[in-house]
Amino acid sequence: QVQLVESGGGSVQAGGSLRLSCAVSGYAASNEYVGWFRQAPGKEREGVASIYTGGRRTYYSDSVKGRFTISQDNAKNAVYLLMNSLKVEDTAMYYCAASSYESSWYPGSSLRPGYWGQGTQVTVSL
Repeated sequence: QVQLVESGGGSVQAGGSLRLSCAVSGYAASNEYVGWFRQAPGKEREGVASIYTGGRRTYYSDSVKGRFTISQDNAKNAVYLLMNSLKVEDTAMYYCAASSYESSWYPGSSLRPGYWGQGTQVTVSL
């Protein structure tokens, strides 16, 4: 059974940093994409960043490029999202997800990830 478990969310002031972790289990993730989505109240779920578990290829949405960094530790079956220079508009529930397609993270994509975590809240205040 596939499980994705997020941790590391919390509250931070604008300009601060947080690191999210996603523990992946029960999943043959050697050739898949794992990453993060977020959803703010009243908004659609947005693909934020993904990483190819079989290499180093990464994807970032325009809204986080240059501020967020996704990484992985294959020995620990974990994926991380380091979020720097956080803005109030980054406030959302963040979900870890796994998909066979990087395009699952692209804006407007109809290719939904097959696996999701339960989410972790990130709140950024002034």
